Amino acid sequence: MTGRAVIDGARPDQPVRLYKKVARQIIEDIQAGKYAVGDRLPAERDLAATHGVSRPAIREAILALEVSGLVEVRIGSGAYVVRVPGDDAAEPQFAISAFEAIEARLLIDSEAAALAALQITDGEIAELDHLVSVMAAGNQRGGSAEEAESAFSLVIARATRNAAIEMMHAELWKLRSSSPDCALIMKKARSANIRPVIEEYSAIVTALRERNPAKAREATRVHLTAVIDHLLFAIEEEAVAAARQSVQTTRKRYAQIVSL
Repeated sequence: MTGRAVIDGARPDQPVRLYKKVARQIIEDIQAGKYAVGDRLPAERDLAATHGVSRPAIREAILALEVSGLVEVRIGSGAYVVRVPGDDAAEPQFAISAFEAIEARLLIDSEAAALAALQITDGEIAELDHLVSVMAAGNQRGGSAEEAESAFSLVIARATRNAAIEMMHAELWKLRSSSPDCALIMKKARSANIRPVIEEYSAIVTALRERNPAKAREATRVHLTAVIDHLLFAIEEEAVAAARQSVQTTRKRYAQIVSL
């Protein structure tokens, strides 16, 4: 064992996001032998009570541990320890989470929309209208709308006439595939059938068409706040599905006993 796992290179005197603090505490419990390889971690509600945090924070922590290859989440059963950190040369490093990426977009994209409202052309607004139509059609087909969503944000970023904002937009969207954490939660979101909410995108376009910075900023904030809620829902749905499967298994077992 090589010592405590490192999370994003954070020093003990630096503030750490809550889910990372919980994940570090669970890692330390694994390293101390409280949970061995093959052990199931306590239920979400029990971990929340133990660490004095909300259940969403526990979900984020478990997701981070899953991405790091320390636990395996088994539908209908729970999260199991699959590796003790420190057994190999590389200490686990937690990447930027999907929630951190969306939080950054909440700050950057909302102000970008406000700036774009003062600069955007009729042609760019027509392009946004088309992309909203593409997303709506994708929803009806049940297909992916990621390309249209990315293009929608890119049009707004370009409409700011600010190259730095365009660059930040590109980097934040790249995280969806380059960050293991982001990629995993997006996969969970697709499994939970999370789709673009057309009304949210339409509200942004309406504000831009009116050249109203305050309205564009607020519409973007509303949209991205909803995205965070949708991602939390995706994780929660997986937990609910696991609980339902567990209940079904228990019912089946007792039904067999009763029939004896």
